[in-house]
Amino acid sequence: MRLRGVSRSFGGHRVLAPLDLDLRAGSTVALVGASGCGKSTLLRLVAGLDTPSAGTVEVAGQPVRGVHPRTAVVFQEPRLLPWRDLAGNVAFGLPRGTARAAGREEVLRWLEVVGLEDFAGHRPRRVSGGMAQRTALARALVRRPGVLLLDEPFAALDALTRLRMQDLLDEVQRGTGATVVFVTHDVDEALHLADRVLVLGKDGNDDEAGARVVRDLVVDAPRPRDRADAATARLRVELLDLLGVPRTA
Repeated sequence: MRLRGVSRSFGGHRVLAPLDLDLRAGSTVALVGASGCGKSTLLRLVAGLDTPSAGTVEVAGQPVRGVHPRTAVVFQEPRLLPWRDLAGNVAFGLPRGTARAAGREEVLRWLEVVGLEDFAGHRPRRVSGGMAQRTALARALVRRPGVLLLDEPFAALDALTRLRMQDLLDEVQRGTGATVVFVTHDVDEALHLADRVLVLGKDGNDDEAGARVVRDLVVDAPRPRDRADAATARLRVELLDLLGVPRTA
């Protein structure tokens, strides 16, 4: 994935300064920063859900114009169709032209991967928030995306479910080799999952300057990771300091 001179303005307000980024295929990249700094805007540009004011976004060497067929998106809310059961919601993500039998097999496979094979016939109102979000993840993965984009996908979940979903995402990414870009406010989540953490922010007090990448942090630790690893603990202090949460005495 490549971004060249990508910026976004709304009216006279610049949200993103011109950005140049290269994201390696098969890597996991976290976008962190203060609320309103443009993380979700950047993700939408990569997804093809929005258009840059300037610059170009490329996936696999092709310019992104609209939703790219190799891309799937998971939002903060599951956004399931209430009149469809879980299998039907996952099937909604199948690529066009998928044969019925093959599609059914793929849907059941991904429901099994996310641990919901026994709930395929349940409607969304009958399952928990964590199960609904796992369904949304399966709906994205059934597309077999080359690029998986997630906008704070676990923010609304309880702490224990969130940790389990993080481990599931990590396992799935390592199994499929997809390029993953996700927005999060959780520093620990970023360090547990990402190969790179991009910190978005602004220089100085110029509100019209637009956000840029103020720190590109490489997390040089093998995955799956131990949450108690001392190396990531040191990076946590650095990230929190960049985000305006310095270590107390």
